[in-house]
Amino acid sequence: MKKLWLILPSILFMAALFAWPLVSGVLQAFSEPDSFSRMVDDPYFWEAARNTALLIVVLIPLQFVLAITMALLLREKPRLAGLHFYLWVVPLAISDLAAGLVWLSIFTDRGYLNSVLDHLGIDSYAWLSVENPGTMFLAVLIAELWRATSLVFVIVVAGLQNVPRDYDEAAAVLGATYWQRVRHVILPQLRPSLQVALILRTILALEAFAVAQALTGRSFPLLVGETYQWYYTLQNPNVATAIALVVLMLSIVASIGYLRVMRGAR
Repeated sequence: MKKLWLILPSILFMAALFAWPLVSGVLQAFSEPDSFSRMVDDPYFWEAARNTALLIVVLIPLQFVLAITMALLLREKPRLAGLHFYLWVVPLAISDLAAGLVWLSIFTDRGYLNSVLDHLGIDSYAWLSVENPGTMFLAVLIAELWRATSLVFVIVVAGLQNVPRDYDEAAAVLGATYWQRVRHVILPQLRPSLQVALILRTILALEAFAVAQALTGRSFPLLVGETYQWYYTLQNPNVATAIALVVLMLSIVASIGYLRVMRGAR
């Protein structure tokens, strides 16, 4: 009974912060009988779901490859290692919308990229045009890659601090190549950190919105962007909440799937 009293404040805090908003959201979504049918009948919803899934499938592996590579380079303690670390984490301090505006100044029709192309005698290109969905996706991908890889990088660097060098050095003495040491010695010990980073980045990628909104508006819809459209533009909070619940369920399913896969890989 005493233990229950000790954790009671935490239980009340979690209930107020998570449980009540969740219950309110479910009630809001089901307060209008046709909320979910209107959601699935909206062609933007399926396009947003496809774009969000495509962004996650392409973005997450690239982020992890870059973050792990940068962290391993930093582990070798090159000159000015501290400066390298701070330069790599600078995007972490920039908001989503600010990052989107930075990359908008690069990819817009009269942006820096087209200015460079014109200077080189190459015809400018409408990178963010609806007629070029491939380059629209590429622009959003690059902006998200630049903005959010630093988060995975920081988690991996923190995880590497707990990886003893003794195992790595012993494997080197036994003749293991650098790649073999990374694959069989370092990465297995990084599994808890990689699990946390994978869950966190997937959830945040499902919630991606501001970068795509700044770059493409609704020309490249994402799921969270559709909640914004339904809530503010179309003035329908019920459908907006229904889409938010879909994002929540996808986040829960992804998190449970990652936990089961990573646990089974031990």
